Amino acid sequence: MIDFIKEKFNEIYSADPDQIYFAPARVNLIGEHIDYNGGLVMPAALETGTYLALKERTDAEMHFYSVNFPDNQFVYNLEDAPFDKNESYWVNYPVGVINALMEKGTSFDKGYDFLYYGNIPNGGGLSSSASIEVVTAYALNHAQLSKVDLALLSQDVENNFVGVNCGIMDQFSVAMGKKDHAIILDCETLEYDYAPFVLSDHQLVIINTNKERKLAESKYNERRATCEESLEILNQQGEEFANLCNIPYSYFEKHQDKLTEEQRKRVKHVITEQARVLKSKEALAKNDILEFGKLMNASHASLKGDYEVTGKELDTVNEESLKLPYVIGCRMTGAGFGGCAIAIVEKGKVDEYKKALEKSYTEIIGYAPTVIEMSIGDGVRVLSS
Repeated sequence: MIDFIKEKFNEIYSADPDQIYFAPARVNLIGEHIDYNGGLVMPAALETGTYLALKERTDAEMHFYSVNFPDNQFVYNLEDAPFDKNESYWVNYPVGVINALMEKGTSFDKGYDFLYYGNIPNGGGLSSSASIEVVTAYALNHAQLSKVDLALLSQDVENNFVGVNCGIMDQFSVAMGKKDHAIILDCETLEYDYAPFVLSDHQLVIINTNKERKLAESKYNERRATCEESLEILNQQGEEFANLCNIPYSYFEKHQDKLTEEQRKRVKHVITEQARVLKSKEALAKNDILEFGKLMNASHASLKGDYEVTGKELDTVNEESLKLPYVIGCRMTGAGFGGCAIAIVEKGKVDEYKKALEKSYTEIIGYAPTVIEMSIGDGVRVLSS
């Protein structure tokens, strides 16, 4: 891959890059739509991700090129900083990061040539945007900010420049991933731990529904607003909580009549999903993958019935996967409304699973999914200089 990146860089810029960086995609193993509700989540960094080749220029221009979007090349001049948002193009992610770094006191004497290449499904829910943000922040980290600070900076870019009201989970897991480990992250305090994710007899499989979901245009922000409204109402019933994930289920049951039916369903998912993350932590500590698989299935059912963020494609993957005896767990991952699901499959049955799911999914949906074996990798890092 490094040779490929160098070759493409030389093709575009007629020079070799100074350095090549990599930031992974991430998958959330369990704990969906509770990161912005102060809950515990369990993400992991993947072996797939975003590569960035970088070379300092002799002038003040910033040149941006993506192998994935070769028809869209962009040039900015540091004299025009801070930079404005450019419609909905991918370049907003690195440009927003550069703005944020300058706000933090980073100065750029000269510009750079940037070349990006990602092998993450675009719009698939594996955090391609966070991967671009974090790899850019890491490569330009002249002020030597910590990886946690780079994750927070990247989240701020996503929220306030790109316009997606995401929580911290995506950027944090991209920055802080650890090979063969899940991260157990408290999204309220940013306290975290690592849990070994050992699948000796099983394989983690990612299924891209190939229905692209554009997060900024989805109902993601609407779900978050409903949760905030529900918290405000529940905090008027005698006790006050910092977030929904702190609310005991008994308190919710006692006061749920104050909520609309939609609000009740959303809050129920948040509180029960938090409980599933805690049970998953216990299961992994015992290397009880079968129990973890059951919790994955319960998570998908809640995301379908209470949070209503799955859709026909993701539900088809879930339902057809669980018909197969060698699949122990399957759930959507990411924001939903299309994108990806994950499954845990017996190791010797992965090829059989791919064929069976591709056949049944295509018959129901009309086009094929993409089924990929995946392993857990490290977070953002330098690959070559």
